Amino acid sequence: MLQSFGKYLLFMQSLFIRKESARILFGRTVDEAILIGINSIFIVAIVSTFIGAVTCVQVSYNLNNAFIPRSTIGFMVREMTILELAPTITSIVLAGKVGSSIAGGLGTMQITEQVDALEVMGINSASYLVLPKVVAAILVFPMLVILAMFLSILGGYLAGTLSGELTPQEYITGIRDGFIPYNITFALIKSVVFAFLISSISSFRGYYTSGGALEVGAASTSAVTSSVIAILIGDFVLAYILL
Repeated sequence: MLQSFGKYLLFMQSLFIRKESARILFGRTVDEAILIGINSIFIVAIVSTFIGAVTCVQVSYNLNNAFIPRSTIGFMVREMTILELAPTITSIVLAGKVGSSIAGGLGTMQITEQVDALEVMGINSASYLVLPKVVAAILVFPMLVILAMFLSILGGYLAGTLSGELTPQEYITGIRDGFIPYNITFALIKSVVFAFLISSISSFRGYYTSGGALEVGAASTSAVTSSVIAILIGDFVLAYILL
C-alpha cells in the first residue's frame, strides 16, 4: 500500500513536468470538461431528484408527532441535501461513471501503445493526457453539485406537496428556516476535493495498466473502488476539520 501511494505521489508530480503550452492544455481541458460535465448532467439530475423525493417521504414517515411542525420536513431535506447527499452521493455516482471511463480510456491507450507513441514524440504523456482531466473535473464537479442541490430540494418539494404530506408553504418555510450560508461553501469544498480524488486516482489506475482487455476491466473496477473509498475517507476528514 505504501509503495502504491508513493508511486501515486510521483505520478502526480510528473503532471507538472514538461507541460504542454497553455493553449493546448486549455483546449484539452475544455474537451474533457464536456465529456465529464455535460455528459453527466442526465444521471446527476435523475439521481438527485429522486434522492430528494425519497428523503422527503421518509422524513415525513418518521415525523408523526403532532407537536413537530410539518415545516421541519423541508428543513431536514435541505440540511441533508446540502451537507451530505448532494456532494457525496453525486461524487460516488460520478466515481462510477467518470472514474471508470477515465481508467478504461487510459488503460486502452496504454495497452495499445498510444502512450508510448506520445513519449517517443517527446510529449510528457502523463501531463498531456491526465492534467486536463484533473483540471476539468475540479471545474465541473462544483457545478454538478449545485445542480444536484437544486434538483434534490425540488424533488422533495414535488414529492411532499403532490403526496399531500405537507403544503407548499410549509415546505418553503422549512427550507428557509435557520439557513447557514457556510454549508454551501462546505459542500463546494467537498466537491472540489472529491473531483481531485476521483480524477487523479482513476487516471493513476488507468495509466499504469499493463496486459490486455482483461486488465483494462480490472483497472476500471479498481479505479471505482479506490475512488469511492477515498471519497468516504475524505468526507469524514473534511467534516471533522471544517465543521
